[in-house]
Amino acid sequence: MIDAKLLEVLVCPVSKGPLKYNRKTDELWCAQSGLAYAIEDDIPIMLSDEARELTAQERKSLAECWRHADER
Repeated sequence: MIDAKLLEVLVCPVSKGPLKYNRKTDELWCAQSGLAYAIEDDIPIMLSDEARELTAQERKSLAECWRHADER
């Protein structure tokens, strides 16, 4: 789990876009860059070389998540 205040200030180092926390994978996901950043021992690893690319299904899930957030 990541602290909500930390999540508010963190951005993707590649796109400078916002991040969404994924509880299932314990990662921070960026829709703009399509990258997932691991969280190890409660510390986000914000290195693009360490990030993995989101799958097509994950990108779709993230887009739906942002869309629902915009509707609120």
